[in-house]
Amino acid sequence: MSLGFKRTRGMHQRAYYTTFTNYLFRAEGPLSQLFKETTMAEEIRRVDYYYATVPDKAGEAAHTLSALHRGGVNLLAFSGFPAGARKGQLDFIAEDSAALTNAARSARIKLSRKRSGFLIQGEDRPGAVADILGKLAEAGINVTAALAVCAGMGRYGGLIWVKPTDLRKAAKALGVG
Repeated sequence: MSLGFKRTRGMHQRAYYTTFTNYLFRAEGPLSQLFKETTMAEEIRRVDYYYATVPDKAGEAAHTLSALHRGGVNLLAFSGFPAGARKGQLDFIAEDSAALTNAARSARIKLSRKRSGFLIQGEDRPGAVADILGKLAEAGINVTAALAVCAGMGRYGGLIWVKPTDLRKAAKALGVG
């Protein structure tokens, strides 16, 4: 972050810059509350997802994703992994579930029935995912799967899956309306 000070090699200007910056962000500084408020919140929302089982061979994911793209689907998340002998599972979380199911039908991609999970987006910080998983643990909820990645620019995103019978309880534990 730049506060607009000219950075030079002069000791006086560097000392002033450091002192001023420390004042702004220390506990009683004028920007301390703003800084705390903008770095602590995650956005967690319940999302629908579908999966497709495909042959485990080169190009299947690219072919499937291209078909969905041609159908106008905007994916919020995608995951692919092995799922048994010579099979792969592709998970799709779309901005618009109806667009996803329509595009898949048009491309003859067989999707699973609708399932639900949680999409997390927030400011990257040490322990961010541990805090969220801790809330679920405190509520006695077993997590089926979790995935988190750094998104760059100080942000991260993640997915959490729980058993369908635990969805409401998990949503309450995570503060999702």
